[in-house]
Amino acid sequence: MPIYVYAGKTKRGRVLKGELEASDERIARIQLRRRNIEVTKLKQKPKDIFGNISFMQPKVTKKDIVIFTRQFSTMIDAGLPLVQGLNILAEQTENRTFKGILKQVTKDVEGGSTLADALGRHPKVFDALFVNLVAAGEVGGILDTIMQRLATYIEKAEKLKSQIKGAMTYPLVVIGIAVICLAVIMIFVIPVFQDMFSSFGKALPAPTQLVVNMSNFTKGNWYYILLGLMVFVWIFRRYRRTHSGRRNTDSIVLKLPIFGELIKKTAIARFTRTLGTMISSGVPILDALEITARTSGNVIVEEVIYDARSSIAEGQTVAEPLAETDIFPGMVTQMISVGESTGALDAMLEKIADFYDDEVDAAVSAMTSMLEPLLLLFLGGSLGGLAVALYLPIFQMAAAMGG
Repeated sequence: MPIYVYAGKTKRGRVLKGELEASDERIARIQLRRRNIEVTKLKQKPKDIFGNISFMQPKVTKKDIVIFTRQFSTMIDAGLPLVQGLNILAEQTENRTFKGILKQVTKDVEGGSTLADALGRHPKVFDALFVNLVAAGEVGGILDTIMQRLATYIEKAEKLKSQIKGAMTYPLVVIGIAVICLAVIMIFVIPVFQDMFSSFGKALPAPTQLVVNMSNFTKGNWYYILLGLMVFVWIFRRYRRTHSGRRNTDSIVLKLPIFGELIKKTAIARFTRTLGTMISSGVPILDALEITARTSGNVIVEEVIYDARSSIAEGQTVAEPLAETDIFPGMVTQMISVGESTGALDAMLEKIADFYDDEVDAAVSAMTSMLEPLLLLFLGGSLGGLAVALYLPIFQMAAAMGG
């Protein structure tokens, strides 16, 4: 259906602007009149020529989802019907993709679907955790509270994710810049020195000859090197898509000397935060563990959670199977055990998550402080080594002339 852009005033004189869907202009005016809006401007929105090209549409960000959940929670708490709240939020959002999704969700709810079912038809935007918590909120009559918890959970999860990305990005950027600098020197700078060295008529020192040979190889085979790197990346990505490939690489990541401990702490923070949020929202423990396993982000951690779920289904406590793994430290399992015995498992899990959020923050700072001198040593060693190798023949010639 066509989309109409409108501007108008309420009975109290408040100016409103927005968009709505209608079969024609007459229906659009009727819809606005029903909302007690006096129309001052109404025109059909021009069609987006890229509207049917999916990869050119804006992506729905976590920020969009957080704003939606917080505003929706406020509307539900204020007593607005679901459909009216969804309509208002669909009109207000500036993200075209999210606007279309919210309009479809509104239609599905109007057609008789539950809100959870309507959201579940868009798994790329609303994941299993979001949908299951909304379903629990609808059943328990606490949808506004669930929406607030979801917004808080997403914000904290995104903060944790950004910390990890920041920790990984810094060394990769520095190494990338170093590789580019070395490639430029090898391809463009060293050949100039090589022409100068050939006029000396003497054998080059071993370090200089090694650098010249590396330059000749890089200059003559750069396309093979680039192609080889592209093939390696393609093979690695294909390998990661297999279960065994992902399992092996995830296992290696957890064992890395610096990054492994950081990834493990992140996994514990994510596990406890997700499980605590779901239990406090009324989701059954076995369902909560299944969703938590699927959103763990690491196959090894996922398998550990699934094994724990099986043990719990057979009558064990949550802490017992987790204590048998090398992922969860003794402090975590003991706190979980205390939470189970006191009937406050959700609150205990939230405390563990808060603690490990701080641990991740501290680990990121420590890792950055540790990597900075190592990266500087790498940069100085590689570029300084090249400079010394290039100037060795000049020093030798100057010494010979002086002698």
